[in-house]
Amino acid sequence: MIEVYSEARGETIKIDRVIGHIKGSKLGPTIVFFGGIHGNESSGVFALHQMIADLQNKKNSIKGQIYAIAGNLKALEKGTRYCSEDLNRLWTEDQLKVLENDPTESLADEKLEQQVLLQLIKEIIDKESGPFYFMDLHTTSSETLPFIVVNDSLLNRKFTEQLPVPMILGIEEYLDGPILSYINELGFVSFGYEAGQHNDLASYQNQTAFIYLCLVLAESIDREEIDYYHYYEQLAKHTATSKDIFEIVFRFRIHRGDTFEMHPGFVNFQRVKKGQEMAIRNNKTVVAKHDGRVFMPLYQNQGSEVFFEIRKVHPFFLKLSAALRKMKAGHILPFLPGIRWQSAEKKALVVNLKVARFLAKRLLHLLGYRAKEVDKNKLVIKNREAASRTKEYAAAWNK
Repeated sequence: MIEVYSEARGETIKIDRVIGHIKGSKLGPTIVFFGGIHGNESSGVFALHQMIADLQNKKNSIKGQIYAIAGNLKALEKGTRYCSEDLNRLWTEDQLKVLENDPTESLADEKLEQQVLLQLIKEIIDKESGPFYFMDLHTTSSETLPFIVVNDSLLNRKFTEQLPVPMILGIEEYLDGPILSYINELGFVSFGYEAGQHNDLASYQNQTAFIYLCLVLAESIDREEIDYYHYYEQLAKHTATSKDIFEIVFRFRIHRGDTFEMHPGFVNFQRVKKGQEMAIRNNKTVVAKHDGRVFMPLYQNQGSEVFFEIRKVHPFFLKLSAALRKMKAGHILPFLPGIRWQSAEKKALVVNLKVARFLAKRLLHLLGYRAKEVDKNKLVIKNREAASRTKEYAAAWNK
């Protein structure tokens, strides 16, 4: 058990890895919330701790299972983003293979935290029944409106578009190893939620509202059991863009040893112009690459993603991409010139852009693929929909 402090609340609580687990009296979904994957983001932990306490006397009204899990215990106790390395960048195929072969005793700091979390996730999936929902609660270093970060699968979209906050698509193309990308590739609904600035009391309130809305939308609890419309308004009141959907078009990152300072005053969703000065890295000016909006500007010492640029997605393209994916139009790609399977397992395609010049990222997105740039002439792409357990969710959603 560790102690976690909230500057916003002026309060300390004691928690274990499993903050709490509620088993409902009826069959239903399994919902897993993560809080504190980053140790300086305690508002999610506090909101989950309170939710577990509040729902203890409502077990007869709850369907399925609710788990509240603390992420990086060592960092949470210290109040730092991480101890040695970012726990939310370790969930890569290579690192997961290392964990399978490396005894726990040889691991330290975040890799040990990851080993414990991985085992817990596997136990929940093996023991409980679906459909499964995984939500990761975060806050940001800069002032922000609440928003959702989503790996762009149709299952994720269908669930999250019901929430009254902006949605950001395509984060999996720009971040290596977030925990929710690992879970998404197991086929489950999983997404991240950013509630506000780290030490803002409103972030705790936004976390609470989000948790209860998700419980209702997943049909774990009836809206009559909670103050549903209060929580809905708590999130919806923050922004006129509450139903807008954006995609990431650019990421600026720094590397170990770089000096960096973000220009003051940038906030999430603020409009920026191409060429506008954004930051200083290694004594050189960094400018915006596109007309659009700034996303997650970095105002803390730890972290490598300094800022992103996003643009709004027109609803027509969202509908078109859904139609193309349901038609499995992307299945023609391996038969086109300049495109081949990366390996015999056929999990990813390699695109030679010198040959397949027609294959822009926007077309890949429409077809349901995400792309990782190997170099300026080569992409590795994966089908976002391939692993989705669509039938498991259809049975629940189409009752």
